Amino acid sequence: MTDSADSPSFRLAYVPGVTPAKWARTWHERLPDVPLTLLQVTPAEAADALREGTADAAFVRLPVDRTAFSAIPLYTETTVVVVPKDHVITAADEVTLDDLADEVVVHPLDDVLGWEKLPGEPAFERPETTADAIELVAANIGVLVVPQSLARLHHRRDLTYRTLVDAPQSSIALSWPQDATTDLVEDFIGIVRGRTVNSTRGRVQQPPAEPKAERAKPRTGGGAPRKAGSGGASRGRSGGATGGGRRGTGGKPGKPRRRS
Repeated sequence: MTDSADSPSFRLAYVPGVTPAKWARTWHERLPDVPLTLLQVTPAEAADALREGTADAAFVRLPVDRTAFSAIPLYTETTVVVVPKDHVITAADEVTLDDLADEVVVHPLDDVLGWEKLPGEPAFERPETTADAIELVAANIGVLVVPQSLARLHHRRDLTYRTLVDAPQSSIALSWPQDATTDLVEDFIGIVRGRTVNSTRGRVQQPPAEPKAERAKPRTGGGAPRKAGSGGASRGRSGGATGGGRRGTGGKPGKPRRRS
């Protein structure tokens, strides 16, 4: 977003679990004069931040309203189940939903997986946030199913997680308002997609190198010049051979005639 003609800036929102640091570093390298502000928002707040202009673009969790926002899907996360370190589930590297059939599964109000049917037994009440749900798992109230990035974000020494192979998954995308695809948004899209500075589709490009001088072309016609010493003796000015001395008789040099 451009605050004024002389002070452009760009505001990037991101939901918990997303780490925008690598893209931010590239931004600072390519556009050092344009400040980048990072705004952490909840999944529920991301759409409002874009709609109200609080952010120019955002890393969000799909789905988004495609009638209002453009989105570029980036990656899909692994889903895991968070359990206490001494839980029986830790004996396996991967588990399935059937393995949770006898477990109390905590389902926070900010869940991002969009369950059609929850596995296991529901908890007595739904905690407000994923952070609150983590506390319940630590208290041995139940287990929690989340994208792997959220399990890492809320890491505790007394908890661990295992991959849940057949659970719903969450995908991350870069999103921005359809009617606000500014030059700076295009610049950030290029960074996220891995375009180089010299990419023809990127707006920030280095000036083209000056063309190299063309080499002189050889003249056409007349054939290639004859090298000295090739094709026998070279010809003298009078058209005779020059390698045999003065011409006389008997193969000996002749004497010059006196002028009368």
